[in-house]
Amino acid sequence: MLDLTRERIAVTGGAGFLGRVVCQQLRERGVAAEQILVPRQRDYDLTDAAAVDRFYREQQPTVVLHLAAVVGGIGANRKHPGLFFFANMAMGLHLIEGARRHGLRKFVQVGTVCAYPKFAPAPFKEEDLWNGYPEETNAPYGVAKKALFVMLDGYQREYGLASSVVVPVNLYGPGDNFDPESSHVIPALIRKCEEARLRNEPKIVAWGTGAASREFLYVDDCAAGILAAAERMELPTPINLGTGREIKIKELVELIARLCDFRGKIEWDASQPDGQPRRQLDVSRARELLSWQARVSFEEGLRRTIAWWREQPASPSA
Repeated sequence: MLDLTRERIAVTGGAGFLGRVVCQQLRERGVAAEQILVPRQRDYDLTDAAAVDRFYREQQPTVVLHLAAVVGGIGANRKHPGLFFFANMAMGLHLIEGARRHGLRKFVQVGTVCAYPKFAPAPFKEEDLWNGYPEETNAPYGVAKKALFVMLDGYQREYGLASSVVVPVNLYGPGDNFDPESSHVIPALIRKCEEARLRNEPKIVAWGTGAASREFLYVDDCAAGILAAAERMELPTPINLGTGREIKIKELVELIARLCDFRGKIEWDASQPDGQPRRQLDVSRARELLSWQARVSFEEGLRRTIAWWREQPASPSA
């Protein structure tokens, strides 16, 4: 098992929602602050090959945890399909090639549930990743991420690059993106319910029909799964990270409204897309290979997330 306290660990996206928690957990495991490297875009544009090569030469990481992504909800995916494909493909492409050229000890790729086929049977098993095309609204993002799984497999077989691949389900938790233009479903709904409650509005409008289902993973649990993969895996075998439990969007909206104490009406805008019909992961491989499982219950995680948002300066509750 890899001893992370002996490595120089680059966490791409380390200043972001998931990355901050990963860095915190690294420090809690005894990794010294100076051994944790967080490349910032102003210093290293990871979509540029020369900048990535300079990062490897100047910072000399021995392990890369590649969390950085250009991502958003359904609306953002529909608006920026070209950007989402290019940025995610380019970052991974240059970082993996740089890992080979600079003799990296381990490369950890964080994938996405958006890589799964639109009509994959639930719960999604890792062997179903290639059995169809992803849901159209997020296919450019999902395909770019999935292509990197293939690249890592090829680099392991040809060059012996040690790597691991994790496929998290939708994340949520304190520190999430609450921007109304680019946020995912949980922060978007929390913000919508909180603003409606404080303005005493009689209703909120939710996208789609509410019939689709999703599974959600608390950010701290995901970070622990990523570090377990970094420590234990040498081959890029995709490993789902999730809870194995799904919830219909209709029930999700009702739950968040209750936890936010919003008592108005919920209307559905069926002209907006539902996205992928179902998302639920089979997480047996994570238990077997990583000895990992999610620990934070969904309702407890939502309560923590709502409490965090209410404390933020941007929140109308603050």
